[in-house]
Amino acid sequence: MIPSLQLGMFFLLVLGIIVLPGLDMAYVLGSSLMGGRRSGLAAVGGIMAGGVCHVVMATLGISVVLQLWPGAFNAVLWIGAAYVAWIGYAIWRSDGAFLPTAAAERHSRWVTFRRGALTCLLNPKAYLFMLAVFPQFMRRENGPLWSQAIVLGVVIALTQLAVYGLLACAAGGAQGWLAARPTYSKAVGRIVGALLIAIAVVTALEGWRRL
Repeated sequence: MIPSLQLGMFFLLVLGIIVLPGLDMAYVLGSSLMGGRRSGLAAVGGIMAGGVCHVVMATLGISVVLQLWPGAFNAVLWIGAAYVAWIGYAIWRSDGAFLPTAAAERHSRWVTFRRGALTCLLNPKAYLFMLAVFPQFMRRENGPLWSQAIVLGVVIALTQLAVYGLLACAAGGAQGWLAARPTYSKAVGRIVGALLIAIAVVTALEGWRRL
């Protein structure tokens, strides 16, 4: 088993990275403001699913391949930035409709979940973390590597749930207020869309500086 001190250090590192604004946080915020708590939590669920995939890929060594081939890393970075920018543009152009039908709401939550997973999978910072930090906490003397990967993956998932879940609930609480005020809801849609686009641009510029 992983020593408690080592596990605590890993949690603090994960927490510090998750609370920093980035693609994942921006997507949760946008989904919560536009679709309410359920949509925000669907986004959180998607990001957690993407995080699980990151753990599996890191365990299999795919993150190392991305780091050894900078062109592949930059490709992932730019694709992720373009994807989030596309979502931001779609929100920016929306009419701020906050009251979808029940069928559309279920479909929207599923789409939000899938987009959240893809956003997380295309987040380049996650690959850097899984390459630079994750392996440092997996040691053969602590038992099978697969069991350590599961424990560390659970820490990541629970931290994502706590941080992004609170953000989704807080931002989603404003959805009902916005639904009754179309003018404000449209303005919020523009702001959220612009925020996603801005974060995507900053992410793309980071990749440009790596060249």
